[in-house]
Amino acid sequence: MLRTILLRGVAIATVLFSTSIAVRAESLFEALTYAYVNNPNITSALIAVKTSAEDIALRKANKRPQIGAGANLTESFSIAGGEFNTNTNFTLGLDYRQTLFDSLKTDASIEQARALTELAAQSLRNAEQNVLLSVVQAYMSVIRDTQLVQLRSDNVTFFQAQVGSSNDRLRIGEGTKIDVSQAEARLAQAVASYKAAIAQLQISRASYQRWVGRMPSGLSQDFRFNGLIPKSIDESLAFAEELHPAILSAKAAIRAAQSGSDAASAAFGPTLDLIGSLCAINCVGGNAVGVTGSVRLTLSIPIYAGGALGAGVRKANLSQMKSEVDAQVTYDQVREAVISAWSSLDNAIAQIESAQAAVQSGNLVLAGLIQERDVGQRTTLDVLNAQAELTSFREGLIQASTSKIVAAFALISATGRLSAVELHLPVELKTGEDYIAKVEDVWAELRSLE
Repeated sequence: MLRTILLRGVAIATVLFSTSIAVRAESLFEALTYAYVNNPNITSALIAVKTSAEDIALRKANKRPQIGAGANLTESFSIAGGEFNTNTNFTLGLDYRQTLFDSLKTDASIEQARALTELAAQSLRNAEQNVLLSVVQAYMSVIRDTQLVQLRSDNVTFFQAQVGSSNDRLRIGEGTKIDVSQAEARLAQAVASYKAAIAQLQISRASYQRWVGRMPSGLSQDFRFNGLIPKSIDESLAFAEELHPAILSAKAAIRAAQSGSDAASAAFGPTLDLIGSLCAINCVGGNAVGVTGSVRLTLSIPIYAGGALGAGVRKANLSQMKSEVDAQVTYDQVREAVISAWSSLDNAIAQIESAQAAVQSGNLVLAGLIQERDVGQRTTLDVLNAQAELTSFREGLIQASTSKIVAAFALISATGRLSAVELHLPVELKTGEDYIAKVEDVWAELRSLE
């Protein structure tokens, strides 16, 4: 009785999953498109690009004029000869300051900001790849676990039939209580395995919602790669070296470090500033009306700064050396990822072929054993073992089929080509390039950038 109630509950859960899946079909292409538009990881990385781009404008400002208005209100008093006198003076003017030459320190800083912005842009591409790959993994996990739920449901049904058959054979004297107990034990295992599959499916659906942005329904393994999968491992490595955002980020980091080293070295050089002032109100003594102004050039040459300048250069040089070493580490990691993904794809293809052959043979074996058991040439245990083995083969085929898709996308990601552009997703691309171009052209203090 308890087993019957449990099985009914599990069956209801299966119906609920099937009902939700039938509401709306969503292809993998549609899931990738929706995730690209709505996933907060990509949006966060895009904001980071824009934030980094503002450093370009900040450092360019060091080469541009600094103009400010100044006002002074002075109230003075005096006591002399027993008289108390007061005087109010108000002046209004403008101040101007501009660095004419700083040994190219500002230019090096601007180039460093551009390199760091490029690094942020490549980090955006890397985030895009990670999100799209996570979408694929979540998508295929739901497909895999849905199929496993159905397979294990069928397995429960089969063992239920074996328990009934064993009881029938026991009643007519052709079976034993051992056969019944063995069948019941396998049924209990099948129910536990089925419930575990349902639990895992719920986890996979939650992961799907996290990465895609909505619950899954009507999923399909069909996807057209349209030449995205490289034809050889050498071609994969060539693509990765040219396109992978991690490698391009490492190159941008080297550029930034080199510019930082140039800026630190330029700190030893002279600085020439142009400073001007203009007074327009109450600038001439007495009640006369007039304007006064001044312009001067200021040359500053550092002689001794307590060792700070030398430390800055040494630190910048060490940072440049580290960036070059880190780039080699990144290259090795990307190369390893490409080879690993290529091998995983090969292995998945081999596993599918092997599992298909095993399932075909297992079906024949099980059918034959059932016939032999019915005529007394085989035992119930033989049939139970054959069903368990066949279920294992079928699960292996499900695992390999979904793993193949994931491995293919992992290889595309390892080559640096898993992007909205390469997948031809119908979306507005999030690159930050337009914002960077606008920032490069900003002069006004208040200018709206969208």
